[in-house]
Amino acid sequence: MSGPVCLIENINVQLKVNQEALKILSVITQPVVVVAIVGLYRTGKSYLMNRLAGKKNGFSLGSTVQSHTKGIWMWCVPHPLKPNHTLVLLDTEGLGDVEKGDNQNDSWIFALVILLSSTFIYNSVGIINQQALDQLHYVTELTERIRAKSSPDNSEVDDSADFMSFFPSFVWTLRDFCLQLEANGQPITADEYLELSLKLIKGTDQKTKSFNEPRLCIRKFFPKKKCFIFDRPTNRKNLNRLEQLQEEELNDEFVEQVAEFCAYIFSHSNAKTLSGGITVNGPRLESLVVTYVDAINSGGLPCMENAVLALAQTENSAAVKKAVAHYEQEMNKKVQLPTETLQELLDLHRDSEREAIEVFINHSFKDVNQNFQKELKDQLEAKLDDYCKQNTKASTDYCDALLQEIFYPLEEDVKEGIFSKPGGYLLFIQKKQELKNKYHQVPKKGIQAEETLMKYLESKEDVAEALLQVDQSLTEKEKEIEVERVKAESAEAANKLLEERQKNNERMMEEREKSFQEHLRQLTEKIERDRAHLLEEQEKILSLKLQEQKQLLKEGFENESKKMQREVQALQSRITTPSCSLL
Repeated sequence: MSGPVCLIENINVQLKVNQEALKILSVITQPVVVVAIVGLYRTGKSYLMNRLAGKKNGFSLGSTVQSHTKGIWMWCVPHPLKPNHTLVLLDTEGLGDVEKGDNQNDSWIFALVILLSSTFIYNSVGIINQQALDQLHYVTELTERIRAKSSPDNSEVDDSADFMSFFPSFVWTLRDFCLQLEANGQPITADEYLELSLKLIKGTDQKTKSFNEPRLCIRKFFPKKKCFIFDRPTNRKNLNRLEQLQEEELNDEFVEQVAEFCAYIFSHSNAKTLSGGITVNGPRLESLVVTYVDAINSGGLPCMENAVLALAQTENSAAVKKAVAHYEQEMNKKVQLPTETLQELLDLHRDSEREAIEVFINHSFKDVNQNFQKELKDQLEAKLDDYCKQNTKASTDYCDALLQEIFYPLEEDVKEGIFSKPGGYLLFIQKKQELKNKYHQVPKKGIQAEETLMKYLESKEDVAEALLQVDQSLTEKEKEIEVERVKAESAEAANKLLEERQKNNERMMEEREKSFQEHLRQLTEKIERDRAHLLEEQEKILSLKLQEQKQLLKEGFENESKKMQREVQALQSRITTPSCSLL
């Protein structure tokens, strides 16, 4: 992208997704690292985002007290450090814009970028004091704006207890910072300054509650926190043309601080992921944007679980199509009809089916009750049945044509009366056997070779019977013996054919069992991989919650510590073996 485009428009307090931006996302197949910034209007958010894009301008800076950025703007650029990743930068309209005068819309913008980003930057001017935290009241409203689950469970733990599992990393950027970073006369880092600023105070009155609430939300909701301070970039007169200034015209410390900030974002911001370790690419981000905005515009709450399930429905359906297309491609490449035996076709099917299941497994997620894998299984079975029918027809058509070609001279001789003489019947039988041997010597006739031959010979039994009856060189007794021999020969051929059909039915049943076992094997492996990833994810969250719980207890906040302990216990109880009900 040469420059930013509006992703979500804010028109008359109504959010609208920009279709042009969605088209841009739809073609980004790489994982996306989504970095979003919010803050009060006219605090220099856009300048930092332009620097992350490696440009001096792009996102509108403006130079007045009016907010320039409306809605949420997006800029997609190649990631400077991570190959095969796209950096998606989201710049938001300034919170608290006096012209807009709608705090509710600000809250939705705030909630949306929380849901969409992997790194969330809050930009403010000056120090972290109560006024700065009061201005960040949007974080205390997240429990009223976002749902983790579509329906609450029966536990005593709030839905917000799950926020930490999918909330982004939190970065607080402090602009025009003028204090010395020290505590108790000792120098401290910006991160330590942030931690000190988030300490709670004891008390039960409303003032204390208002003081603690935003601090507690930041501590509970955001698993990783980072702070950067920035000196004033230049003198006040030059601020209105900041994007035009050369680097040497800027404050040296500011330049260094911006470089340090960008380096951190590039190296520490991860690709956006969903619950279960699902990596988000452009089309998945597109789906999330549409789902969340639709929920807000319909008067509901954006729900993480619903968004993931809606995405899963779309992608799993596409995964089935990809898997079936791969199966057809492989079969068309490998199979030459007719196959000599049914087993040959089944072996080719099994290899193609295994690969098709792998395609589905690699492109699907959250397949509730394995509904989509069942659909794939049904479609592959139908494809196999269709190939079997095609194989049968190809063999039958080929054998019919071959029989007509081989036996044509014999049929002509019969018409000309060559065998209508004494000894003619035995000569006919001899010729017929020679032609049968010739037919058997032809390769690659397929699975219908014997049945087609049997049906052909049955259709000519009247001819043989007529020649037998008019052959005066044979006695009546010899004729009777010959009739019985022909009957026995026909019965033997029919029995062999019946046995082969039974064997083929058994092969098909065995193939269905092998197919079931292949689906089960690959699904079980996927479940184990997903479970291992989920356990790793939950262990990290558990560790963070335990740290916060111990810190609260250490600070003397027993009630908050107990609440956190209940969240810990609820999380521990979820770490159970998932059931596997397949097909």
